[in-house]
Amino acid sequence: MNALSSQAHATSIAIMGSGGAGSITTGSLLLEAAGQVGWYGLLTRSVGPQIRGGEALAMVRLAPTPVTGHGDRYDVLVALDWHNASRFIAEVPLDDKSLILADANGGDPPPAILATGAHLVTLPFTDLADELPGARPNLLALGMLSELLGISMDSTTQAVIRTLSDKGLSAAHATDALAAGGQLTTTFPHTQRLAPPKPRDTGRYWLITGNQAAALGALRGGVRFAAVYPITPATDLSEWMAPRLQKLGGQLIQAEDEIASMNMVLGASFGGIPSMTITSGPGLALMTETLGLAVAAEVPAVVVNVMRGGPSTGIPTKSEQSDLNIALYGLHGDAPHLVLASQSVADCLTTTQWAVQLSEALQCPAIVLSDQFMGQALTICERPAPLPDAPPRRIASAGSDRYDRYALTEDGISPMAIPGTLGRQHTADGLEHNAHGTPSSGAADHLAQLNKRCTKLEQYDYGDAWAEIDGEGETVVLTWGSTAAAVLEAATQARASGLAVKVIALRLLSPTQPDKMALAMRGARRALVVEQSHSAQFHHFLRAYYPLPDQVEVISRPGPLPIRPGEVLNLLLHGNQS
Repeated sequence: MNALSSQAHATSIAIMGSGGAGSITTGSLLLEAAGQVGWYGLLTRSVGPQIRGGEALAMVRLAPTPVTGHGDRYDVLVALDWHNASRFIAEVPLDDKSLILADANGGDPPPAILATGAHLVTLPFTDLADELPGARPNLLALGMLSELLGISMDSTTQAVIRTLSDKGLSAAHATDALAAGGQLTTTFPHTQRLAPPKPRDTGRYWLITGNQAAALGALRGGVRFAAVYPITPATDLSEWMAPRLQKLGGQLIQAEDEIASMNMVLGASFGGIPSMTITSGPGLALMTETLGLAVAAEVPAVVVNVMRGGPSTGIPTKSEQSDLNIALYGLHGDAPHLVLASQSVADCLTTTQWAVQLSEALQCPAIVLSDQFMGQALTICERPAPLPDAPPRRIASAGSDRYDRYALTEDGISPMAIPGTLGRQHTADGLEHNAHGTPSSGAADHLAQLNKRCTKLEQYDYGDAWAEIDGEGETVVLTWGSTAAAVLEAATQARASGLAVKVIALRLLSPTQPDKMALAMRGARRALVVEQSHSAQFHHFLRAYYPLPDQVEVISRPGPLPIRPGEVLNLLLHGNQS
């Protein structure tokens, strides 16, 4: 994982407007153009829970080094209009050094925006767009931002044409609109032109979302069947995956509901095809019974859960890490299974691929926890390094001898017969069974199979990928998932202030790794736990399974607001003052 070396080298821009104003499109085009000239960057979105229309906010951060999260403030806020802007005030921290660039016809800014002390400049986006053929206010804003950031208009124009040419926008009209937007920078005094970094080999870098990365990781892991039911914020993962899966000879099916999709996944996997489904919290709740069947029948299956705010319908368009408990403990009975967590947009690929490999090798279900922040974020990142080959599913060959599907092997993994294999007929269902697969309610059989299902997960060598460990020090920050970005940046700044800090960001949440954690925590005198849930689910999980120092401080806050680096840094440097 990479953190920004210094917030001072990053530029943060927010673009807001009503539905259809093009806020998200503007942010995406700005990020793409910035990438062409050598920037790294991250775009995240914030929208209301409506199906169509409503307000939208794009948050872009650019830097000469990899960007995995947002900072503590925004340098520039572009308001295409002020419709329902008050809903975003807490998500866009401004100060007296910030610049607000607003459409003169967009209405009055909310008092809370003006109270930040940011310098407000009104510009004729709408009026000027009316004078130029094919122009729109957001294109003028994009040209203005490109000029402010020192991004060549050629790069911006190319990005616009690639994205909008199929909507009837000509190259000439795009060029004129962007140039007119660039000229607007001469009308106000607060200009911030930043020299871009040296050009790099853009072929080695990706522009990708977390959901796309997870889909690609699943394909690399060998998934060739997916059954899904649409749910925010996971739907675009299946939309991106479907045509690519088909090109590989696989198939994606939209089921009638989440229960059906999980059942289809289990059936396809039982037939020998690595399979997965995609969901968010409400869907995961419906899938837990079938996941328990996957545990009992020892059938591989992968669920990518793109978390959102809960409970129930919750906040579909915002991030939260509050599905941790259901992922870890939601299956009834003693049901050991894999739970992994992606750490960044790029890591969505690595973690999902690894989850598929582990699920196949260990013949058990795996839940991959992503969230709305990573899943729908768009980033410029380095191409993730390929994962080493992993042992495939252990398949039973044809034969005439007795076939014990659930034989008690030394490593707990018994060969799995594909249906139709000669002489390898067996029963695989949710009832407890003996080694042959015959249903049994005997105490000895139940204990033997419980031990088998647990042993294979606990004895497996997961290597060093169980966590990302950064730095050394007696102060340790423990975190997981998307909050790792804020933690890593805060740790970098804390080290610059003279505090030795180690960061441990868990990727493998279950099964736990007590020996490896004990080694990583050696010498720790103080711990800070950082997570995004109201009930401190991660903190309680750590307390239950891992030894922690006597001095433990916790940042545990629910969505929709992200945890920011400054919040973590303040606690690292000054501790809990209350």
